[in-house]
Amino acid sequence: MGRARVLKPSEILRRGRVPAEGLALIAREHGRLVGSVRLWNIDAGGRPALLLGPLAVDPAAQGKGVGSDLMELALFRAATLGHRGVILVGDPEYYERFGFSAALTNELTMPAPVARRRFLGVELAPQALNGANGHVIATGECIAMREPIAA
Repeated sequence: MGRARVLKPSEILRRGRVPAEGLALIAREHGRLVGSVRLWNIDAGGRPALLLGPLAVDPAAQGKGVGSDLMELALFRAATLGHRGVILVGDPEYYERFGFSAALTNELTMPAPVARRRFLGVELAPQALNGANGHVIATGECIAMREPIAA
């Protein structure tokens, strides 16, 4: 992802936070880690939602459905846990198959500029994001700072 990753709007929202409970998922193939996805608690223009990302798949496992399986599981689990909407910044050509659309984020703004066509949302419950307006802000639990170990 490189050093520029820390400047990305999604990374700004994730920094210093822990993923939403039960929504840090991994995929293994023969005991080897081949993929992961995490979702994060956010407020999307006054509406509770999740931020998805990053979705990562080992290059050796790409094209085997690992990413799709992780996406389907993540969205299913999020809905089961009572979450109502999910946003992300990513390739619409990939994420539209899971129901994501730029139409649901038209009136939302990220903490840094994003390409509008890549700023996507999906509703897990009716009207969860429809009409959402305003800033996307992090709301998840902060990572606790550990106390230094005494020598």
